[in-house]
Amino acid sequence: MAAQETAVQGSASRSRRFLREVKAELKKVSWPSKQELISYTGIVFVAVVFVAVLIWGIDTVYTKLLHVFINK
Repeated sequence: MAAQETAVQGSASRSRRFLREVKAELKKVSWPSKQELISYTGIVFVAVVFVAVLIWGIDTVYTKLLHVFINK
């Protein structure tokens, strides 16, 4: 029973230490400004739309080719 309590206390202690270290590391992060965040979000959005259209186009071409070969 005492071993279980010690294990629980050790686990809680490790968890608190981990959270303190996470907090310390997050303070070291160089966070983007609001303008940079908006700019980066726009770039990601444009890239996602571009890739989606590209995949759609390739899929459409392959579908039409497959229909041509199947209907022969």
